[in-house]
Order: sequence, then C-alpha cells, then structure tokens
Amino acid sequence: MDERARVTQWLEMAHPVPRQAVSEWANHGVALLPLGKRFDAIRVPARRIHAALGSDAPETVNAALLEWLHGPVIRDVRTGSGLYYVLIAPDAQWQGPEERLSKDTHQDTYLAVPRLGLRASPVTYWAVEPERPGQLCDPARLAALLSTAETLKATES
Repeated sequence: MDERARVTQWLEMAHPVPRQAVSEWANHGVALLPLGKRFDAIRVPARRIHAALGSDAPETVNAALLEWLHGPVIRDVRTGSGLYYVLIAPDAQWQGPEERLSKDTHQDTYLAVPRLGLRASPVTYWAVEPERPGQLCDPARLAALLSTAETLKATES
C-alpha cells in the first residue's frame, strides 16, 4: 500500500462508518468527518494567514504553510475571502483567539475533508495535504505564524 492510500485509510477511519467516507469522497469530493477522534481543527480567517505570510497567492501561501506548519491544512473559499482549517491533535493545547473546532460535549462536530490527490471541489481543498498517517500541525507553530501578522500590523500603524 502506498503512502497516499495509508493516509486516506487513516482519514476514513475517523468516520464512524469508514465506507461512507469513501463513498462521500467518490461522489462529492469531500467527506464529512467528525472532529475529536483523529484530529481537531483551528479555523483561521484567510486575511490572518495572508497577512502573516505577506501574500494571498495560493502557490506561495501553500508552500509557506507547509514550511511553517509541517502538517495538513484545508482551504475553504465558500465564504468571503475564505477560511483555513489547520488540523491538530485532539489533545493539543491552543490558546489563540481563532476558534478551535472539536467534539462538543452534546453533539459531534464535523469538518468537510477533501479527498487526497486530484482536486475535486472548487471550494474546499487541501492547501497542504497530509504526507503520512497521523501527521498533524503543531499549534505552537501556528501561534508563531499568526504572531507575525500582529507584528506586521503594529509596525504599519
């Protein structure tokens, strides 16, 4: 089994019915996966990421996110300038102002996760694909990246 297949299998196992995730990827290009089992997500407005990186060019941003975060990031452009979802471990600490999405005490929280490989959705896609099963971002690295946006904003004032 190649690495992409292993990552896909790892992702599909986040779903309570893994075959349903496979079906959703095949039919829609994205699968709704519950958070809190394999990973959580930090929802970051695109303007914050773009300000920190000094660019909104997708190739530049994606390469910089890979270099900074060393883990998977989903891009969603359905609303306004869009959002980035930085995938982190469910037990990882996050103290930033950006919203952390995880399993709620009363109900599951789901994230639209694109299939790996060929981009199937024009609105939800991988900015940075996971390279191996279990690979997630370190929230401390995200905090460091976002702090550069605050520093730049302060120096421009």
